[in-house]
Amino acid sequence: MEHFFLDSFVIEKSMLLDILLAIILGFAIGFEREITNKWAGLRTHMLVCLGSCIFTLLSIHAFPVYAHSPQADPARIAAQILTGIGFIGGGTVLRHGYSIYGLTTAATLWITASIGMACGCGFTAMAIVCTVLAVGTLVLIRIFEKQYLHRGSKAPRKFKVSFFVDVDCADKVYSSVIEKFNSIFEIKKNNSSSSEDLIKISFKLDLLDKNPIQAVHQKLNTIEGIESVSIQELYD
Repeated sequence: MEHFFLDSFVIEKSMLLDILLAIILGFAIGFEREITNKWAGLRTHMLVCLGSCIFTLLSIHAFPVYAHSPQADPARIAAQILTGIGFIGGGTVLRHGYSIYGLTTAATLWITASIGMACGCGFTAMAIVCTVLAVGTLVLIRIFEKQYLHRGSKAPRKFKVSFFVDVDCADKVYSSVIEKFNSIFEIKKNNSSSSEDLIKISFKLDLLDKNPIQAVHQKLNTIEGIESVSIQELYD
């Protein structure tokens, strides 16, 4: 069996391949989260998958003296991964009013940890298949929801609204937007990159209206000075 020697520490070739595979599979899931602009993206998912793999490898191989003991439990270290991931996942869940954000990202961190554990156990095929299924679920189900489920009115829908206004009336428009939309959970005001005379205002909000885009346009039409309105629906 081939080994690599790093500072007197022996790493089997199969273990190194498991670690590299964990990084790659963590990248695959993290990439999907990154391009959908989630807080936990590439680095977080890669590190979670890598850490889970390493803890699993340590749990199996790091204590050979106790391996044949009747009280030995090689899963005791790996089992604590679930506790750690629960702590990290809880940090990604946010609540604003009647809306909750980050549940899907917390779930991806959970599945990423399980994939890292599969890599550490040497279940390569399982890890790869589960990664494909996880990414497929995130991408394909989002398309399905957008096509068939987004018209439901039981759950609030998230939108991002952006527009440009003149510098002179930017503060007034900014205040009017906050006054007219009571479900805003993020708002920004930045200088326009194309013109020094324009200010870009963008905000995110929750809507329960049956025709949310029309409702947003109706409220914005009552505010003077707004130009080039863009409305984009956001998906978790």
